[in-house]
Amino acid sequence: MKKLIVILSLAIIAENIPAFCDNAFNEKFREGTELYSKGKYQEALDVWLSLYKSGMSSSNLFYNIGNAYFKINEIPEAILFFERALLLDPADEDINYNLQIARTYTVDKFTEVPELFFITWYNFISLLLTSNKWALISISLFILFLILLSVYLFTSVYRLKVTSFWIALIMLFISLLSLAFSIRNRNLVYNSDRAIILCPQVNGKSSPDSGGNDLFLIHEGTKVTVTDALGEWNEIRLPDGNKGWIPENCMEKL
Repeated sequence: MKKLIVILSLAIIAENIPAFCDNAFNEKFREGTELYSKGKYQEALDVWLSLYKSGMSSSNLFYNIGNAYFKINEIPEAILFFERALLLDPADEDINYNLQIARTYTVDKFTEVPELFFITWYNFISLLLTSNKWALISISLFILFLILLSVYLFTSVYRLKVTSFWIALIMLFISLLSLAFSIRNRNLVYNSDRAIILCPQVNGKSSPDSGGNDLFLIHEGTKVTVTDALGEWNEIRLPDGNKGWIPENCMEKL
């Protein structure tokens, strides 16, 4: 039990929390917004990218960077940041809409292999709150479980004993479920295996070297899944399920 609390505490400490209360961040963000509203898209992009490179992370920041890239017609980068924004706020309609618009500019169109519905919902629920918030919920419910377990062990009132036992089990179950959501959120946001192709076009090879046979040709803006890595080559899986190796510098992970 103590080990679970320690793990959750470390997850909270390790999480990068956006510093919205930081005056410097807010001023810089507003500066970019003013430039964007004046049609100075490249200047606005430079300002927002400086925040991103300094370690700032938020759906609003990524969404604005995506919009600025779209305005200067750099579609792959726009898709990359819209996808990153969507990971932090999967229910945002504006992000979803702009991402779909940006995708219409890509060359490759795939018939995607459908994801199992329960995995889709598991990922969606995991992204509704940050990893940090899910961990806090898990810790709170686990502490409540311990309190109720103590009541069960030390009370002599039968009805209270039974009630505390069953509620304690429910609290433990929800606590473990919240922990699972926290871990899944962290994996999706910070250890994503999804990537966006940034090279204008690249051949998928049968082996991790330039001498491999060409298996397929994909273009910038395509979203892929990284399944393996060897040196400067990554094995990717396309939305239709095909696999091949491409140079690492032709893509960027979410």
